[in-house]
Amino acid sequence: MAFSYPPTRRCDQTDTYHGVTVADPYRWLEDPNSDETKAWVEAQNEVTFSYLRQLPAVEPLQQRLTELWNYERYSVPFKRGGRYFYYKNDGLQNQAVLYTQPSLEAEAVVLLDPNTLSADGTVALGSIAVSEDGQYLAYSLSSSGSDWLEWRVRAIATGQDTTDHLQWSKFSGAAWSHDHQGFFYSRYDEPAEDAQFEEVNYYQKLFYHRLGTPQADDTLVYERPDEKEWGFQGQVTNDGRYLIISVWRGTERKNLVFYQDLQTPNSEVKELVSQFEASYNLIDSDGTTFWFQTDLDAPRGRVIALDLTTGNTPQEIIPEAEETLDAVSLLNHQFVVNYLKDAYTTIQIFDLDGQLLRTLELPGIGSAGGFDGKKEETETFYRFSSFTVPSRIYRYNLETGEQTLFRESQVAFDPNLYETQQVFYTSQDGTRIPMFITHKKGLTPNGHTPTLLYGYGGFNISLSPNFSVSNLVWLELGGIYAVANLRGGGEYGETWHQSGTKLHKQNVFDDFISAAEWLIDNNYTQPQNLGIMGGSNGGLLVGACMIQRPDLFAAALPAVGVMDMLRFNQFTIGWAWESDYGSPQNPEEFEALYAYSPLHNLTPSNYPTTLITTADHDDRVVPAHSFKFAAALQAAHQGDNPVLIRIDTKAGHGAGKPTAKIIEVVADNWAFLVKVLVSEETRLSV
Repeated sequence: MAFSYPPTRRCDQTDTYHGVTVADPYRWLEDPNSDETKAWVEAQNEVTFSYLRQLPAVEPLQQRLTELWNYERYSVPFKRGGRYFYYKNDGLQNQAVLYTQPSLEAEAVVLLDPNTLSADGTVALGSIAVSEDGQYLAYSLSSSGSDWLEWRVRAIATGQDTTDHLQWSKFSGAAWSHDHQGFFYSRYDEPAEDAQFEEVNYYQKLFYHRLGTPQADDTLVYERPDEKEWGFQGQVTNDGRYLIISVWRGTERKNLVFYQDLQTPNSEVKELVSQFEASYNLIDSDGTTFWFQTDLDAPRGRVIALDLTTGNTPQEIIPEAEETLDAVSLLNHQFVVNYLKDAYTTIQIFDLDGQLLRTLELPGIGSAGGFDGKKEETETFYRFSSFTVPSRIYRYNLETGEQTLFRESQVAFDPNLYETQQVFYTSQDGTRIPMFITHKKGLTPNGHTPTLLYGYGGFNISLSPNFSVSNLVWLELGGIYAVANLRGGGEYGETWHQSGTKLHKQNVFDDFISAAEWLIDNNYTQPQNLGIMGGSNGGLLVGACMIQRPDLFAAALPAVGVMDMLRFNQFTIGWAWESDYGSPQNPEEFEALYAYSPLHNLTPSNYPTTLITTADHDDRVVPAHSFKFAAALQAAHQGDNPVLIRIDTKAGHGAGKPTAKIIEVVADNWAFLVKVLVSEETRLSV
C-alpha cells in the first residue's frame, strides 16, 4: 500500500531557456506567505511528524543526545584591549554565552548571554568586535536563523548597551577605528516588508558608524552603483593606519583589495588589487607592507607581500607547498601556517623571510584552529579535535615552543572504543579521492553494517575531522560514519575546487557515488543498509545522487538543499553561487544545470526512503527549493516507502540554531535511519 501524501496543486507555469521549455508546476510554493503555501506546510508537517513520532527509537535517542550534549563547551580564548574573551555553553543552553576576564587567573564574568534575549533560544549572537582599548563590544544578533543582522554596542565595564542600533546588515563583520569612536560595517538597503526573506540581495554598501549617532547619520565609505554584485568587507590594520576593503563578488574565491589612509580625513579609497584574478586574505601589515595569503599563481596557496610604495608587484614570502595552505596568523613576528594534508591539519612556523623554523606537534590526526593574536604577542591558543576526540584547547608559547592543555571537554563516552581510518578510492574518471571512515573498534566488515555517508563538495569548503555529539550517537548505535572529501571542496586547493564547479559539477556526484560503491565493494555495507546525508550544497549532492542512482541507497537525508538549479539565482543571495554552479542564463551552463538539477530530473521510479529537512526562515537557501522538490518527489515516487519533508519553524539555514532544536532534528534523523537501514541481522543497539 502506497504512502499517503497531502495533495499538491499543479499549475501551468512554464519557462523557456535557450529554446527549451521547462515546466514549473509548483511555482506557487515559492511564496511562503500565501495562505495556500502555509496550509501545504502544515499538512506536510502533520504527515511527517505523525510518522516520526511513532518511531520507537525517537525517545531513547533524544534522551541519549540530551545526556551527551550536557557538557561544558568552550571556544578558543582571544585577547583584546588587555582582556580575554571566550564563549562557553554549560551544556544544554540553547546559545553559547560570551565571557570576559582581565587575566586568565581572574574570575570570568558574563558579558553577553543571548539566552536571555528570547524565550525559545531563537535569537543568536553573530559576529562580535571589541574596540582596541577594550572599552566597547560591537555585536550582531540574528533572529530565527535569518542571515539578517542587527548590530548593537555594549560598554564592557558596565555590561550595559548604548543607544546604538543598526539594521539590514548581512554578510558583514565590524571593524573598529583605533580612536574607539566607531566602526565600519556593511549593509543593504531596507527590503520590502513582505519580501525580507526572498528578495534578491544586491548593492551592498560599506558604512562607518560613529557611537551615539543614529544609523541614518552613518558615513557612506564605499559603494559601487555600477556593480550590483559587489560586496565589501572592511578591516582596519593592527596599527590602525589603514582601512582595508576586501571586495567580493559572489562566492568565488577571488577578490579585489582597496585601501584608505585613516590618518588623512576623507582620503580617497585607492586600489591595491584591481582584478578578480585570485583570493587575497590580509594576514597583517608593517607600515606600507601588507602580507596576504593568496592563491595567485599558486592553486594550493602561498604567502606574499605587497608594498604600497612600490606598486602591486608581489614578493613571495612562503612558496606554494605540496599541502594546501588553509590559514595564516602573524604572532611573535612569525607566520603560523595551517596546512591541510589529505584533509587533516598540520602546523608549521616560519620567520618573516619565509624560512621554516619548526613544526608544531599536534595531538593526533584531526583539525586544529585558532592562533589568534597580534604580531608582537608571544602567546596564543588553539583548538584540536577529531572524529573521536572532543575539543581540546591548548596554550602555546611561541618563544619556547611549549604547549600545555588549557581546557578539555568532558563528554560521557570513551573515545578509546572508536577508531578512524583514512582510505583512498578511485572516482569514475580515475581521480584519487580521500575518505574518512569511523566506527567502533573491532568492527569486522560483514557487508551488512548500517552506514551513513556524508559529503559536501563545493565552494572550496574542506571537510576535516571534527567531533560531533550527533555523529557519536550514530557510532554508539554501531553504525559506520563515512566522510568523503569530494572535488569542489578545498582539500587540495583551487584546482581541486574548480574541478567540481560549473561544467564539471557532475564530478562531485560521481565522487560521491564512487564512495558508496567502494564501501559496498569492500564489504562495509550494502545498498539496503546505506544512507546518505548532506546540507545546503550537500543537500544538492544528496538530491542529485539519489536520483541518478536510486538503486544505490536505502535512505536519503537532504537538508536545506539547493534543488532548483534553474531558479536558485532568483532569491536572496542565490545569484552569488553562480561562481560554483554557473548561470541558467548561459546556454552551455544551462545544459549542465538542467542535466543534474534534482527538481527537474525526477521521473517515475522507486526512490530511496527520504526525509527532506528545511526551515521557514532560511533566507540563504530559501525553503521553496525543498518545498518544490518534495512535491515533485512525492508525485514521481512509485514505491511504498515514505518520502517526507520536515519543515522547522522559527529556524533558518543552520547557524545559531538552538541546542533544543538541534537535538530534536538529530533524534528524528537517526530514528528515521534506524527504521530504514536496520534489519534483524543488522540490529543496532538502540
